[in-house]
Amino acid sequence: MTMDKDAVGASGAPFTLEVERGKIAEFARATHGADPAYFRPERAVVPPTFLTTILFWETLVEGANPWARLKMDQQRGMHAEQEYEFHGPPPRAGDRLTCTSKVTELYEKAGRRGGVLTFAVMVPEFRDATGRLVATAKMTGVETERAPDEGGATGGGK
Repeated sequence: MTMDKDAVGASGAPFTLEVERGKIAEFARATHGADPAYFRPERAVVPPTFLTTILFWETLVEGANPWARLKMDQQRGMHAEQEYEFHGPPPRAGDRLTCTSKVTELYEKAGRRGGVLTFAVMVPEFRDATGRLVATAKMTGVETERAPDEGGATGGGK
């Protein structure tokens, strides 16, 4: 395993996600969302995957994203899975969410072409102004033991 096991449990600094009506509409259009609730003039509802926009907002706060602590090799790493869970009504335009991301898991599975696969999971939490948990996201990345082409295109290996 080349990723740093000590990163499990690492949390990033909290940061704020301002849920803006215009950004909701832009995101909905970009993702071909057609639900009229995304385009309401008042309190538009976010599309489920809108929370991915934290990847921009967290760059504005140093230390907000603990993913770098994993030390994943970007030449062998990739995005594996993404899921969202809402713990009540979805966020709406005008909401101000406090987000904190935490590395929660690191595990391995046998692979084929790239050898052992190491998976890392980061879970951002989204809380409203009262501290109530509004949503969680689960982001899973994977790193191959070696570049797939090192073992041959058909899965032969060293």
